[in-house]
Amino acid sequence: MKHSSAKYSPTLAAICGFVNAVAAAPVADLLEERLSSVVVVEFAIEHELDRTVNYTNGIVIDDDGTVILESSAISDRATPDQLVDFKIYRPGNPTTQYATADYVGQDGYTTWHFVKVRPEGRNGLRPITDFAAADPAAVPAMGEHLWGIGLRQKDEEFAPYFLSSQVSLIQRLPQLTGIALSSIAGRGCPIFNEAGEFIGVGASGFGQRMMIYSQRRRGEMSVLINPDEAAGFRLAAEVYPAIGRIPDNPYGRPLPWFGIDGLDPVGPEVAEFLGLGSTTGLVISELLSGSPAEQGGLLPRDIIIALDGVPFPRLKPDTVVAAHLMREVLKREPGGTMTLTVMRDRVELELPIELGEAPRTPKEADRNYFEELGITVRETVFSDVVARREDPSNLIGVIAHFIKPSSPAGTAGLRVDDWVKEIDGVGVETYEQALELFAEAEASGRPEVVMLVSRGGKTSVMRVKVDS
Repeated sequence: MKHSSAKYSPTLAAICGFVNAVAAAPVADLLEERLSSVVVVEFAIEHELDRTVNYTNGIVIDDDGTVILESSAISDRATPDQLVDFKIYRPGNPTTQYATADYVGQDGYTTWHFVKVRPEGRNGLRPITDFAAADPAAVPAMGEHLWGIGLRQKDEEFAPYFLSSQVSLIQRLPQLTGIALSSIAGRGCPIFNEAGEFIGVGASGFGQRMMIYSQRRRGEMSVLINPDEAAGFRLAAEVYPAIGRIPDNPYGRPLPWFGIDGLDPVGPEVAEFLGLGSTTGLVISELLSGSPAEQGGLLPRDIIIALDGVPFPRLKPDTVVAAHLMREVLKREPGGTMTLTVMRDRVELELPIELGEAPRTPKEADRNYFEELGITVRETVFSDVVARREDPSNLIGVIAHFIKPSSPAGTAGLRVDDWVKEIDGVGVETYEQALELFAEAEASGRPEVVMLVSRGGKTSVMRVKVDS
């Protein structure tokens, strides 16, 4: 992964071409100029049976055509090799005109997805840093008037439109986040102050929930979120670190690993009892066997009160503090050392923890679709076993990743995320063994395949009737 300063500085703003002379320009002119930093990204996700076409808004962050997309723009279940046919549209241009692009990856710390426009399509794009504020870390004041860009749908050629509102609240969640009184920008689109300086990016759904009565059942209520516009936004200070964290591979590796399964915030009464003042702490509920945290000497019920000598801030809600710590971990590299200050039996200890390389993730897991059975299985990875509270070293069986509707597997009652431990009475020790057993079952002509499946901590037998 390429690394530069994680904090965007006024010097970098100057290098990127920030000019404050636009302050007096009419908003219409400001908007037109800033459209050069906004694109619409079209891409397809190839599934077992079909493909889905998706659209999301993106922001250009450098002169190399790098575009960032919010974390929710791409499904967590989609693997990088399923993401194909990336196209880049410019707002308001005919949709017959588009550039092509490639998926770069997702950064674990910032959570942004990265896409790179191919060289022939970069003409006219400008990095959002060209419109940075004199102080890129500036936080808008409550009540300050801001404006943003929204985009219509493809059938209207992604026509841009103007949105504006006032700041209602600024909060750390743990990312520095603002909430406006009403919709202020399209999701993934930039937000500016009255001088045209870049302030933030529209985020998914904050403050836009509406209650309705369902027509399907009397009295049943549903919660809707506007999919096109956002009242919430990530501040610019959360965007600038992305400039130095463009992944070197689609999986965002190297990924640091800590290995704590459960962190609970210390309540205000306990914090006062411990003398933490305006800071807080995190209680360790469980450590993963063999993890860097365990090897570094941490114990269950230890209270972590500082990282590298810096006490944890008291954030609201207090559950955000755990996310704050994990983000601090994700800033680092595997092999790096961080020092945790912990309280154990009212005694403060300083424990150096050497971070490890994160175990293989579900996105990296090998998988295979068995058409006759109507099931995709993938290899069992570390997080699968931890989520089921099993021994993390026991990576047996395979996980059902996809079940075709009305297929033999679906009719038998198999569900996505079922843990298949046996096939036709044979215990599955490895993914490769599972592939052999499934292939043999399909080729054998037997009328059924019997699977031992674990779901929700309970084990059951599934009899999959094979179509003759």
